[in-house]
Amino acid sequence: MNPARLILPALRSDALSGFAHEASRIADALEIGVGGFIIFGGTVESVRRLTADLLRRAGRPLLLASDLERGAGQQIGGLTEFPPPMALASLGDPAVVRWAAAVTAQEARAVGINWVFAPVADLDVLADNPIVQTRAFGADANEVATHVRQWVEGCQAAGALACAKHYPGHGRTTVDSHITLPVVEASAATLRASDLLPFTVAIESGVASIMTAHVAYPSLDDSGLPATLSRVLLGELRSRFDGLVVTDALIMDGALLGRRESDAAVEAIQAGADLLLYPNDPRRVRDALQAALSSGALSEARLEESQRRYDRALAVATAATPPVTRGPFESAEALADALLKGGMARGTPPSLTGPLDLIVVDDDVGGPYPPGPSDYAQRALGPELIGRYTGGSRVVMVFIEPRAWKGRSGFGAGTREALSHHGSGADLIVLFGHPRLLADLPSRTPVLLAWHRQRLMQEAVARWLRGRLG
Repeated sequence: MNPARLILPALRSDALSGFAHEASRIADALEIGVGGFIIFGGTVESVRRLTADLLRRAGRPLLLASDLERGAGQQIGGLTEFPPPMALASLGDPAVVRWAAAVTAQEARAVGINWVFAPVADLDVLADNPIVQTRAFGADANEVATHVRQWVEGCQAAGALACAKHYPGHGRTTVDSHITLPVVEASAATLRASDLLPFTVAIESGVASIMTAHVAYPSLDDSGLPATLSRVLLGELRSRFDGLVVTDALIMDGALLGRRESDAAVEAIQAGADLLLYPNDPRRVRDALQAALSSGALSEARLEESQRRYDRALAVATAATPPVTRGPFESAEALADALLKGGMARGTPPSLTGPLDLIVVDDDVGGPYPPGPSDYAQRALGPELIGRYTGGSRVVMVFIEPRAWKGRSGFGAGTREALSHHGSGADLIVLFGHPRLLADLPSRTPVLLAWHRQRLMQEAVARWLRGRLG
């Protein structure tokens, strides 16, 4: 078999060139025979054109994946974006999660993506966790497991593969696996009773794939290896799961600490992973796998197991897609409005006077990938409802989401300073972030919880503000 089938390189859209700048990477990946790609960004038209071109040039089916925890619109402009998982769970109706998953899968398939990297099965149990936060459905293992089941079943019934992540649970980390190797010191009993439960339920629900965490768990495996490279942890998973096991991205330092990318790739396959996600150098990884086969460090039987799982998943991922039935809301916009209707995290909804003095405090600027725009609410309100220094009500919009480069969970120093300056005299603070951050906001100001900076929630906030203007 060709070991390159077990490699999934990344393709990222550029605001100016679309995917054109990826031409040489695509050509090289298809030449060595990769099994598919993970796709970041793009528009409906550019992604549909890209996936059709990849399939035509490959001359065979491919697994085409994307991170779609907040719906297909999280990556692809023009498709539906949903609030983050924790916001969905806050409505207390598992049917909402199932519907969001089904819409996500159907829209993904419509542009050629057949593998959805969701649901997040991690628990939001540590305030200091810098990367999980609202991406999780919550802190209670049983409730998270219920929502994971709904997402898996909704997604796969609508025709796309689901992926529970990040096994055996990223919720107890205090550092980010993008930048170092986190070590979870919780006892084996704690992990088995809580963190592992959503993964167990995902398996019982027939989940097609599970993504590994680049995290070490000494109580489960004393080798010090991240789960991605651990024969103990992946061996335990393999004892009850015969679906695809895919690594988290191999560009992340949690997997690479002390080793080259090509060595990490070989170790992951030796440990029991099937697919290698997002290496920087797919050809070198292919060569390393081939060399390990030639030397006997990697057996043909081990690769044939992964090839069998890949082929089986591919057949499911490329089957016809059934229609999605009507959900509990008419649209994602109606869902967002429902979240805000009961969204006062502190105080009562204030009556506001226009034009509004609208102030943005953005904790997400900086880092290698710019955040989404912070002015969707302003655009939706229009210039007639916004005017600085006109005596209208002051509304402070605070943006803070989990971003890999931050390495922290709470507000940065600059944000704290801006909140101290603008927040204490405000008539309303709108928090686009985790509800626990309420404790770090000026204590007497009413707070509306809006969960995430996405366009969906900003425009919902604009509608909410219009309704409060006298």
